[in-house]
Amino acid sequence: MTVHVTTSTVNGSGGVMRPVLALVAQGGKRTTLADRVYEYRAGQYLVASLDLPVLGRITEASPAEPFVAMGLPLRKSVITELLLETGGGVVGDGLDSGLGTADADEELLDAVVRLLRLIDRPDDFAVLAPGVEREIHWRLMNGPHGAAIRRIGMDDSRVALVGKATQWIAQHFDRTIRIADLADEVGVSVATLNRHFRAVTAMSPLQYQKQLRLQQARLRLIAAPEDVAAVGYAVGYESPSQFSREYRRMFGEPPGRDVSRISEVVVEVGA
Repeated sequence: MTVHVTTSTVNGSGGVMRPVLALVAQGGKRTTLADRVYEYRAGQYLVASLDLPVLGRITEASPAEPFVAMGLPLRKSVITELLLETGGGVVGDGLDSGLGTADADEELLDAVVRLLRLIDRPDDFAVLAPGVEREIHWRLMNGPHGAAIRRIGMDDSRVALVGKATQWIAQHFDRTIRIADLADEVGVSVATLNRHFRAVTAMSPLQYQKQLRLQQARLRLIAAPEDVAAVGYAVGYESPSQFSREYRRMFGEPPGRDVSRISEVVVEVGA
């Protein structure tokens, strides 16, 4: 579990979001997945049901009213255990997106508050936190995005299928990927893979790979900003011009300028 507090809004940052509950206590945030935009504020939450490359931005924060949010990883083992104990499956056969937002009801908020109160009591946390986390998973499984949460614990579910595909892409993001090879890897036809992948992630497998490449390139450039072309080659691009063009399309600025801006923000925050 993590708690995030900041007093200022910041330009968009990117990364791979793991299966998680992200609940906002104060302020607001915007998360973008491909062409889908998710806005959530105090009393609302976002859930991710598999690994997804996203862009995030804090939209509401100030010294007087900081942005405050908590994050709790969603554990497949807990969800599977609850499904086995209750005999519950997925209601309906619709394909949920890998991300979703909703208002937190009183039961979910109560469980989150109890978990947060345990942080300052390590002995109690070790004994009581697992039970409260289990309750939070159960609340989510029966909430507005319960079908997507339940699918995390089902090995034969569509979310699980797409999850296997995203893990394989992550292991080969810097190589040329054939969709037929990916479909064979997860055991479905190309048409089935493309249909389920786009429904869950809002993009095709190759678009997903491109986002991973650019996210990884941004991280590497922060560490070595002077070598833009080498970083482009390292993440799988054959042309520096193509790398710069696609980087700018995703992050709004060319690689060198974007990394300089990020470095300036880090210096200001650390000053």
